[in-house]
Amino acid sequence: MNISAGSGSTAPVQEVNPADDWKPTSWQDFPALQQASYPDPVALDLALKKLADLPPLVTSWEILSLREQIAEAQAGKRFVLQGGDCAESFAECCSPLITNRLKVLLQMSLALVHGLQMPVVRIGRFAGQYAKPRSSDVETRDGVTLPSYRGDLVNAFDFDEASRIPDPGRLLQAHAYSALTMNFVRSLADGGFADVHHTEYWELGWLDHSPLADEFHKLTESLGQSLRFMETITGRDVGSLKRVDFFTSHEALHLHYEQAQTRQVPRQWGWFNLGTHFPWIGMRTADLDGAHVEYFRGIRNPIGIKVGPGMDKGWLAALLEKLNPCREAGRIVLIHRMGEAKIEEHLPPLIRAVHDTGSPVLWIADPMHGNTESTGDGIKTRRFRKIMGEMDLAFEIHRDNDSRLGGVHLELTGENVTECTGGARDLSDEDLKRDYKSTVDPRLNYEQSLEMAMLIVRKHRQGV
Repeated sequence: MNISAGSGSTAPVQEVNPADDWKPTSWQDFPALQQASYPDPVALDLALKKLADLPPLVTSWEILSLREQIAEAQAGKRFVLQGGDCAESFAECCSPLITNRLKVLLQMSLALVHGLQMPVVRIGRFAGQYAKPRSSDVETRDGVTLPSYRGDLVNAFDFDEASRIPDPGRLLQAHAYSALTMNFVRSLADGGFADVHHTEYWELGWLDHSPLADEFHKLTESLGQSLRFMETITGRDVGSLKRVDFFTSHEALHLHYEQAQTRQVPRQWGWFNLGTHFPWIGMRTADLDGAHVEYFRGIRNPIGIKVGPGMDKGWLAALLEKLNPCREAGRIVLIHRMGEAKIEEHLPPLIRAVHDTGSPVLWIADPMHGNTESTGDGIKTRRFRKIMGEMDLAFEIHRDNDSRLGGVHLELTGENVTECTGGARDLSDEDLKRDYKSTVDPRLNYEQSLEMAMLIVRKHRQGV
């Protein structure tokens, strides 16, 4: 959600014609992967009709504001920070967890703004990240086979028949929890929570025990001195720094859910997904002739495309042509997730292929998904050194290929979990058992997230 009243002056977004022969239901004529199988289609239809009548979660002008900011990031004038949970849960829609997620994004963005000397676009993986793709439609444990857990949007995590049956009522619950999350974030911002004059509001209780505490305190003190100097010289408050922009994002996986929130608005052409500011399409659903690409083709939101080592040059070029035929600035964000071991081989030819298309894109790095592994005990984790290793290589590869890395995409939490090894405290495989909470993918904890932001700044200062 765009928290601030305005984002400053930006170049107007080019107006183009709507997508040909498209409507929100067009995707239903194409093969649709990763969709839930509901046993009661009548109940599904009733839930979708009710969902379509509910108020939107975001507005068209917020979406267009984000698109303008992404266009500025494409021009090297902003840096994008996208972060949040791998998959939200209904049970975690509570004030302490939401507050801590907001705090860690604020702290990371502060470090980035201070170190990169440019505005940061803050996009949360929250208020709608309730669905997850799965490698199989079913899961088997001890000889019992049940539908896979597809996120709280579809079914429950508990491994029993009643929990795993896809429930259309959860679509309405997801809308409600998304609205509650957005409302709380807006309330925090309106109450001065994001005021950079008072960064003490952002601190988590255990910050002082972090190896990064001194560095962060020096950063905030430096910022405070700068603000006081500016206000002394001008004789007035720097009011624009009392509020910041926050936008929402999620993987637009469940197409019935996305369709129900896709609407037209007065005085604007085309269709908007008003369930989020920034939907993205994953590698598993980026088939050129598939339902997801068809759906994304017709909405005016800025859209993300995950780009992995399995994507070749022709596929990526064809996606850009299909999803952005008019080459609109601020339309496409390419989120590469290669893995440290594969990024040097696979990323350069894709950068060159995109350059040859002439299509404007914003490249951001997801250094986490390609570095997932399991310990000897079968615990899924990610090594901080590999995450940062891929991040370092991403900056260097873009530099060497006359490109620019304009952002980072991270799965993280504001909690002191132990899900990724390494970092400032050098968490080990044994530490994972201490406080592992994720039901899907491992996340950076608060300290690791802040360390990542500071290491990005250090890399930038090296001239990369």
